Amino acid sequence: MKDLLSYIVTSLVTKPDAVLIDEQIADGNVDLILTVDPVDMGLIIGKGGQTIRSIRKLLTVRAIAENVRVNLQLSE
Repeated sequence: MKDLLSYIVTSLVTKPDAVLIDEQIADGNVDLILTVDPVDMGLIIGKGGQTIRSIRKLLTVRAIAENVRVNLQLSE
């Protein structure tokens, strides 16, 4: 799950070195906390939240295939 998120986010941002992903797995739940450079925060969120919503949907598709639940949070 973390590898998919990393691939998507590093492709979008201008500073891929500043991308940090914290993954916590417990009882069939995967919690992902994404930290990006403040300059790139707007790129990740997108207009009206469209980009982050699309990323969450892609993660949900993979989570269904792996039979887990996923939760993605943005952190500053």
